[in-house]
Amino acid sequence: MAGLSTTLACSSLLLSLFLLFSSFSAEAKDVLVGGKAGAWKVPSSQSDSLNAWAESTRFRVGDSLVWKYDGAKDSVLQVTKEDYVSCNTTNPIAQYKDGNTKVELDRPGPFYFVSGVKGNCEKGQKFIVVVLTPRHSISPAPSPAEFDGPAVPPTSSASSFKGGLVVGLGLLAWGLF
Repeated sequence: MAGLSTTLACSSLLLSLFLLFSSFSAEAKDVLVGGKAGAWKVPSSQSDSLNAWAESTRFRVGDSLVWKYDGAKDSVLQVTKEDYVSCNTTNPIAQYKDGNTKVELDRPGPFYFVSGVKGNCEKGQKFIVVVLTPRHSISPAPSPAEFDGPAVPPTSSASSFKGGLVVGLGLLAWGLF
């Protein structure tokens, strides 16, 4: 009977560890801007803005943003925070005009994008993406006070629960041996 309980405890521990660590290895993904083709446009309202969409989406290092738009009529500019706030399009970090733009999010922190069409940024065709800091990194995520844009998505208390669960299961398994 003791052998069966030991086997069950070990199996439970291994399953828990597998589930815990499989959640850490999220693969990079392509994220369609706005969740649909044609979303790169002047928003009809604040709730239709891409910032509203970006605030509800989690971005990780290695993910790529993908825009689908008419390249003959619009473009995507990656800009600095200052140029984002002032809608300055004269000195972008990068400029894309192909209508099928893909930008890799290669670091944690904010990325700023505006339309290259004169006047569209002022009408709200711009957004900020905040890339989460990897869990294994010791550098903190940027503070929302560092930029004018969406709040950093809240962290889940589930991660601290998982850590406590692993420690508890580890102690249980150690006590059985």
